Amino acid sequence: MSGSQLWDDVDDYFSTHLAPEDDVLVAALRDSEAAQLPRISVTPTQGKLLQLLAQIHGARTVLEIGTLAGYSTIWLARALPADGRLISLEYSPKHAEVAARNIARAGFDKLVEVRIGPALETLPQLADENPPPFDLVFIDADKANNAHYVEWALRLTSAGSLIVVDNVVRGGRVADAGSDDPDVRGTRAALELIGSHPRLSGTAIQTVGSKGYDGFALARVV
Repeated sequence: MSGSQLWDDVDDYFSTHLAPEDDVLVAALRDSEAAQLPRISVTPTQGKLLQLLAQIHGARTVLEIGTLAGYSTIWLARALPADGRLISLEYSPKHAEVAARNIARAGFDKLVEVRIGPALETLPQLADENPPPFDLVFIDADKANNAHYVEWALRLTSAGSLIVVDNVVRGGRVADAGSDDPDVRGTRAALELIGSHPRLSGTAIQTVGSKGYDGFALARVV
C-alpha cells in the first residue's frame, strides 16, 4: 500500500468515527464540485478541529479569510452560540454565491455574513466599523498575502484570541529559504512574523492525510 493511500485510509477511519459528515456538509461539497470550484476545502477532521478550537475557546465571534464554498464556515458556525457572529471574506463572487446557498441550507444565514472582494480591501473596511475583537481568526486564502492577513488579524483581535493559518507546509517547500514561489514566501513571512511578534505565541504542525503533506499554524494573541 502506498503512503498516500494509507493516509487516505486513516483519514477515512478518523472521519467516520470522529467527524462524520451529515447531509448538510455532504451537500456543501457536492454543490462546490458541481460549480467547479477548486477542491481545496478542509477535510472533515480539519473542520472538526476548527469547531473544537472555537468551542474550547468559548468563541462568540469568528473571522474567516477565504470562504470558498462555505464548508469550513459551517464547521465554525456550529461552534458559536445563537447570538454569535461569523464574518467570512471571499474574493470570488462565484464562490461567495455557492457559499451563501450552502450556509443558508445549514441554517446559518442569520449568523454568518459573507463579504465579497479582495481581503486586503475588505479588511480595512471591517476595521473602520470598529467591531468587537474577534475570538478566532481562520486564515485560508491566497498564501502570498498570509503575513498581511496575520497583521490584520492582530488588529482585529485582543489578548487571548486565536489565529489559525492553514496550508503552511506547502508540501515541505516552506523550509526552502531560497524559494521564489509567492505562496512559499508569503507563508514563511507569516510564520516568521508569528515567531517574532511580541503579541503572538504560536506553533506549527505538519500533517498528512487525504490532502497530502501539509499543516497549519496556531497562534494565541498575548
